[in-house]
Amino acid sequence: MSGTDQAPARHRTGDDAPPGPPVVAPERLVARRRKLTLWQRIKRDKVMLVLMLPGLAYFVVFHYAPLFGYVVAFEDYQPYLGFAQSTWVGMENFAAVFADPAFWQSLVNTLEITALQLVLFFPAPIGLALLLHSIMSSTVRRFVQSVVYLPHFIGWVIIVSIFQQVLGATGAVPNLLDAVGLTRFDAMTTPWFFPFLVTIQSIWKDCGWGTIIFLAALLNIDQELYEAAAVDGAGRWQRLWRITLPGIMPVVILLLILNLGSILSVGFEQIVLQRNAVGPEHGEVLDTYVYFHGIVDGQWGPSAAVGLVKGVVGMALVLGANRLAHLFGQEGVYAGARR
Repeated sequence: MSGTDQAPARHRTGDDAPPGPPVVAPERLVARRRKLTLWQRIKRDKVMLVLMLPGLAYFVVFHYAPLFGYVVAFEDYQPYLGFAQSTWVGMENFAAVFADPAFWQSLVNTLEITALQLVLFFPAPIGLALLLHSIMSSTVRRFVQSVVYLPHFIGWVIIVSIFQQVLGATGAVPNLLDAVGLTRFDAMTTPWFFPFLVTIQSIWKDCGWGTIIFLAALLNIDQELYEAAAVDGAGRWQRLWRITLPGIMPVVILLLILNLGSILSVGFEQIVLQRNAVGPEHGEVLDTYVYFHGIVDGQWGPSAAVGLVKGVVGMALVLGANRLAHLFGQEGVYAGARR
């Protein structure tokens, strides 16, 4: 090898420089970014900010502004006097709520329905998404998706009426049981079956709609992983446990944490339509408790106290579950400080 071949490479400038865009040092790029003022950034992203305004206005008007109404929980609120003129009572509304046996009964009923929905309803969209994802024919998959999505757009009044015609005292199922010599079973008026009934209705209505997110997560899994696993001799169940479920686990954890935030809200319209069929003792939940005690009976302060307790408990569950997800190596709802 000659001496010229061993000479170190020199920085070429002018005509000797190779074609291409000029190389800018990272320090200069950072300096350029820092030069943009707030107004310049707003001007640069004005289109995106305008598109964001409707959604931001919705959350401000319907979610954040009503939070100031929780002051009612600490007042003997009178609608004709308003927030400023109503008598301040401190924690008396909370003491009255916690001393009310109907509140604790509605809390127990709410937790029973919530537990069933976490065990039965939450995994249902995941299973349906896995089933739809395994269908090879795209035509069949689109048809099944369209069918299972439709109940989401049906109102609860119609859904409860359908279940009444099928499971009610004179419905198809009791008549079928009577025809085969079995005891008639009225699922719509049986108190102990009410949590299961509500969960079944929720699954039938929203299971198909909930699969949209999980199907999107399944499509993001690299197909080469399945091909490599199949070459290595992994079976269908091994690919499911080793590739599919870990691939959608971040989405599952995210939705589970978000569902914990509304764990004390099990649906007002669905419950209030069927509450009288089983009686308040078994059909009352926190949402209907707030309605009948706050709107109907005019007990605004205690009802606002219940709503505030629900919000605080939901926020605590979300923060705690998110922290627990970080401990197990998951991102959760938001990234936290890691050691």
